[in-house]
Amino acid sequence: MARKEYDNPKAEMTPMIDVVFQLMIFFIVTIKQEDIFSKLNANRPAPNAAATQSEENDTQLKIDIGRKGVVFNGTGMSFKDLDSNIKRLAASSTKSTVLIRCAADSPHGFLVQVLDICNKYKMYNLSIFSMD
Repeated sequence: MARKEYDNPKAEMTPMIDVVFQLMIFFIVTIKQEDIFSKLNANRPAPNAAATQSEENDTQLKIDIGRKGVVFNGTGMSFKDLDSNIKRLAASSTKSTVLIRCAADSPHGFLVQVLDICNKYKMYNLSIFSMD
């Protein structure tokens, strides 16, 4: 039986491109993302058995972040006013708990500004959560 000689053997590119795309999809899907939250320093305060419920409520500062701005302990204010209020309260005690509630539609930058103000005056006892 005689062998046929091919004049111009060609490599088909379509299957090769399919394999390359499948490999790309496999590597993109299986890549391990770096967990950014594991690197945040978020230490919770130790429970204090001597503290009563009324004492805890007296030392809580409430900051609500919305689409339009910031509400501090029930009073709407600018970030400059918030800075001066936090500075005044931090002068008496930096151990106060700061409750930061963020609305779902609030800009991310507002939260960053509030966190920067708290960090500036060493108010590290923070509790951050979202609200509807």
